[in-house]
Amino acid sequence: MPADSGNVTPTMRKVILFIAVISSFITPFDGSAVNIALPTIGEEFSLDAVTLSWITTAYLLSIAILLVPFGKLADMKGRKRVFLLGISLFTLASFLVAFSANAGMLIGLRLLQGAGCAMIFGTSLAILSSAYPPGERGKALGITIAAVYLGLSFGPFLGGFMTEIMGWRSIFLVNVPLGILCVLFSIWKIPMEWREAAGERFDFTGAVLWAVSLVALIYGLSILPAMTGLALMGGGLAAMVAFVLLELRVPFPVLNMQLFLGNRVFAFSNFAALINYSATYAVTFLLSLYLQIAKGFSAEYAGLILVAQPAMQALFSPLAGKLSDRLDPGVVASAGMALTVAGLFLLTFLNADSTLPFILGCLLFMGVGFGIFSSPNTNAILGSVDRGSYGVASGMVGTMRILGQMLSMGIAMTIFAIMIGKEHLGDGNIPAFIQSVHIAFLLFFILCVIGMVFSMIRGKNEGT
Repeated sequence: MPADSGNVTPTMRKVILFIAVISSFITPFDGSAVNIALPTIGEEFSLDAVTLSWITTAYLLSIAILLVPFGKLADMKGRKRVFLLGISLFTLASFLVAFSANAGMLIGLRLLQGAGCAMIFGTSLAILSSAYPPGERGKALGITIAAVYLGLSFGPFLGGFMTEIMGWRSIFLVNVPLGILCVLFSIWKIPMEWREAAGERFDFTGAVLWAVSLVALIYGLSILPAMTGLALMGGGLAAMVAFVLLELRVPFPVLNMQLFLGNRVFAFSNFAALINYSATYAVTFLLSLYLQIAKGFSAEYAGLILVAQPAMQALFSPLAGKLSDRLDPGVVASAGMALTVAGLFLLTFLNADSTLPFILGCLLFMGVGFGIFSSPNTNAILGSVDRGSYGVASGMVGTMRILGQMLSMGIAMTIFAIMIGKEHLGDGNIPAFIQSVHIAFLLFFILCVIGMVFSMIRGKNEGT
């Protein structure tokens, strides 16, 4: 039956929050656990740094090209229905990934995992926003986003431990029982459905243009500085322009561009999120390699060190989300982004002789900043649209995150391609690796300063 926040019982809200928390935990857990296992996977399959990065990038690319279309489909056909399909696909793909025979199979199954994640990301926050009234939404979003950071926290630690003890394949099997639990609770405890855009036609042409533009841009970015990469990026930008022009004309766009043109809070909050993720996501990837290659730490020990940042994010995200129910979410988010800028600035001084306390201090600083930024920024985005656009808005929250993560990885891959090339990472090229990391952190710092400006000038939601 159809539902709104007014006829969802308190018990059902708790069940919805529980499912959102579990599904929000397993997807980042998977990503961060894989990051810590990348050196081991690379050694088993004899992969260079750029190919190794595609184990992460393929997953993110699949999510990015499908998130907005699935968010729109969820508004039209039912958010719970799309969520169930997504969590089921993610669970199945996670099981199959554990039996990958080669790098090609692994990357292909990561694409399938990403498709399931796109359905989860495009619906979970929308369902949560539909079930909770505005005065309680920030707190619920903060708890859910804290689960994301718990996944990021446990991913490096458990991923490193499991990689050392049971092999890297074991990290994917953790998703299976938790995914099954989400499926059972969704069917058993949530009889309601949400589809405020029922009756609209799906914009297949727009969805295809969106996918083509993102694939061209990201793949082109990954093979820079080759001329083919520049050509692909140019084609991707042209396809993106065509997508925008199409969406402005069709009656039922897959992405309503008026949300960007006529809604300053929505537009600037999304831009701030895009830039923030672009400046921060590859930090874990780079530090994972730095700790294991430059410092010689084990995967388990490196994972334990990297827990510091997401642990702070998990601690501060619920507090910031609750605070954003009382204060302007944009102000709270901007304060968090300022702290992230400071943490990235400190990381620009990282070198081969950096001490462990210095590294931990940088991670803690960034964790606090990002924890204060993320849930208020999400609250600002979802609070700036009407109920019929919750799926699209939820999809855009995820899309900005994934596009930012891909851009972040793309920057890292491009720097590696220029500075190191196709050489296998090891003792012979540590100086070039350290220089690459330094350049990356400097670029990330500059990006985050720009994102902080967007965050500060976004304006206020109506009624806040």
